[in-house]
Parts: sequence; structure tokens; C-alpha cells
Amino acid sequence: MSHGFPAAALELVMFEREGCSWCERWNAEIGGIYPRTDEGRAAPLRRVDILAPVPGDLAWMTVERFTPSFALVHDGVEYGRIRGYPGEDFFWGLLGEMLENARAQVPDTTKAPATPAG
Repeated sequence: MSHGFPAAALELVMFEREGCSWCERWNAEIGGIYPRTDEGRAAPLRRVDILAPVPGDLAWMTVERFTPSFALVHDGVEYGRIRGYPGEDFFWGLLGEMLENARAQVPDTTKAPATPAG
């Protein structure tokens, strides 16, 4: 599925912590293939440990305490969040919806600007 974003226009922030069994399950079922999917190319994964200091460029976000959780972000705006991981179908379906929502809202910077009328 193509989501029509330029490379790295979005980021999928994964809130995780050591010892999280659902994070381990996500890593086993999705983590290895994610970067090779259309979704992974449209929104590369960025891991954030909820027990570590929040990276400065993400200070605007509400940090999750429930792991794993996934936030789709671009340029200081969040376009959706998935809390938890009860399985592959759930994850891919919700991520697809979030990407479509973001695509409708994020300007396509790959198109040439319109020529002014006149």
C-alpha cells in the first residue's frame, strides 16, 4: 500500500521499555519487517524508552506510560496513536488508518507549487 509521502516525511514513534512482553511480541512479529514495508518507508520507526529522558525534539509530545504505544508524527504534529499491541492485524489496520488521515492533512512537498493565475 502506498501512502504518497516523500521519504521520511513522517515518523512512527514507538514508546517502549525494557522487560515489556508486548514490546517483545511486536519486535518478533513486526519489528524485523517494518522497515521494508510501504508503511515503514512512509513513517520510519523511532524508538523512545519511556524510562529515559524525552528527546528534545519530542518534548512537545505527551509521553506514554503504557507500552508499547505508537504515535505517528510529522513536524511537531501528532496524527494518531496506537496504545498497546494485541496483534498484527490490529496494528497494520490502525496504522493504515493513521497514515491515510495524515496524508489528507500533511502538504505534499514533492509537488511543484501552482503557477499564479494572471
